[in-house]
Amino acid sequence: MQKTDNVRPIIIKRKKVSGGGGHHGGAWKVAYADFVTAMMAFFLMLWLLGSADDEQRKGIADYFAPTLSFQSRSSGADGVMGGHSMSDETSITDEVASRGQSEAEQALLEELVETFQAMSGQSALYEQALQHVNIKLTDEGLVVEIYDLPESHLFDPRSTQPNPILFVLIDVLTEVFGMVTNPVAINAHSAAFPSVVMENPVWTLTVGRAQAVRELLGTSGFAEQRMKRVTGYADRNLAVPMNAMDTRNNRLEIILLRTTPR
Repeated sequence: MQKTDNVRPIIIKRKKVSGGGGHHGGAWKVAYADFVTAMMAFFLMLWLLGSADDEQRKGIADYFAPTLSFQSRSSGADGVMGGHSMSDETSITDEVASRGQSEAEQALLEELVETFQAMSGQSALYEQALQHVNIKLTDEGLVVEIYDLPESHLFDPRSTQPNPILFVLIDVLTEVFGMVTNPVAINAHSAAFPSVVMENPVWTLTVGRAQAVRELLGTSGFAEQRMKRVTGYADRNLAVPMNAMDTRNNRLEIILLRTTPR
């Protein structure tokens, strides 16, 4: 076949299509939206915290305090001699000795905190029981706070009859507190009752529960001579002041008191 002159050659053009990167893509929009959302949440949190008073913020912090948390609220003196001179009437030797005893007791109390934490891994029952516990190391001593959980109460409602979970916790306390000889104080607190209740039982309830804990400790082998005080505070010292009837307000404070000043 003869080739004709009016046949044009076929030219194929391949256009290179680049990806959606750079300022032409949409990935930056997703990142910007996440940033705006995070900033909005941040400023909303600041606004909420700014509208709450100090007592409410403390209640929020206590409510979300993790189990077996450790908080130290002690402070030491400034300088080598704590601001005292050699001309003080109090003997520097006695002060140094007292400070050494205080530091030794502090170290011992910190070891007890570690012991509590270690016991949570001994059994599933101990781990479940210690979910009720929050530990604070203060100038008064080692405060073991035991509180109600929504699905697990320390006592029967409106009574001084302990539930089985409290027996387990008392056994744990007796074992750990048996490692030292410090005196012990027991405080009981209660959530508020509705104002329509004819006779508010909070005082008799907390006093009775504090006495019940004292008796349980004695039954489990704790020395009666180490009991320093047993007190019922009714609903006068709430852990969650924003909601006086919150379950978290039902709690016990068993304090291993310091024997040396801090």
